[in-house]
Amino acid sequence: MTGLMREQVEQSLRAVQDPYLGKDLAAAGVFKSVDGTVVKLELPYPSLGVAIGLSEEVARQIQNDHGISAQVTVGHRILAHQVQRGVKLMEGIKNIIAVASGKGGVGKSTTAVNLALALAKEGAKVGMLDADIYGPSQPRMLGISGKPTSKDGKKMEPMEGHGIKAMSIGFLIDDETPMVWRGPMVMQALEQLLSDTRWGELDYLVVDLPPGTGDTQLTLAQKVPVSGAVIVTTPQDIALLDARKGLKMFEKVGVPILGIIENMSFYICPKCGNEDDIFGHGGGAAMAEQDGVEFLGAIPLDRSIRNEADNGAPTVVAQPDSRLAKIYLELARHVAGRLAIQAVDHSHKFPNIVVQNR
Repeated sequence: MTGLMREQVEQSLRAVQDPYLGKDLAAAGVFKSVDGTVVKLELPYPSLGVAIGLSEEVARQIQNDHGISAQVTVGHRILAHQVQRGVKLMEGIKNIIAVASGKGGVGKSTTAVNLALALAKEGAKVGMLDADIYGPSQPRMLGISGKPTSKDGKKMEPMEGHGIKAMSIGFLIDDETPMVWRGPMVMQALEQLLSDTRWGELDYLVVDLPPGTGDTQLTLAQKVPVSGAVIVTTPQDIALLDARKGLKMFEKVGVPILGIIENMSFYICPKCGNEDDIFGHGGGAAMAEQDGVEFLGAIPLDRSIRNEADNGAPTVVAQPDSRLAKIYLELARHVAGRLAIQAVDHSHKFPNIVVQNR
């Protein structure tokens, strides 16, 4: 059987677009090797859910272009990416993704946990840091109870739920204990939760931030090596106003914006199937266009999302084959894809970033 030349494979790869990297596979640099008719591709984002389909598409393209039946394998390798200059890197954690919103009540925490679980389902090693000191919600959403232990008396072992590691102030206090702390104590608590946890090797640490642009957000932006931020909003004007404040804050401190997610985008009546734009329409996409960032996608308003998070098994694990779970998986690939290409997109825009070399 006739083997393939590298130039032939690259020609075919130029005809196949990667929706998560926004470019063709040749330009994306995912071609690793060709040996006879065996072609190996390596994506820079977790891709278990799309690997088979992509390998089949590339094989068809090679067959059409060159009349050769190729065996195409698609894997992934996640690298560490850029962070703010002057911020100490964290050993073992390749990328920290902040999930933020300008105001409360937009479903940010539910989005963050489903995003983390989706990244894990796609093949990544994922951790979740609940950075909301006053109102921690991740212990409940991940269905985790009990308190963390320490093997050496210095660092805490993270709790685990649904295949991801997690840490929250909620693991260290009683459910009904109010956190009546001033700003400096909150900042110190956040730093300790992050640095005093033995996270191990992680591809992504997702940080669920409290709403607003206060002490916690500033601490994260100034002292934590953040690779990128995701802004969660609803379509309504008042939520968009506050979301833009969060976006501008991250831009000001040199944290690239990976994109905007519009939550509660529309409501589908479970009885008649009619769609209703309860909170308006298209606000998140319009904001993304105005601010020159990526619109990552929209999540509908669905009762099951709330029920499943309240019950400790978010949608991605409770209904893994559902339409909603597929939306979160698609969002996760878009977030990881944007993170993988941000060095090119943001190096000219953010002069105070540094690339992690490890």
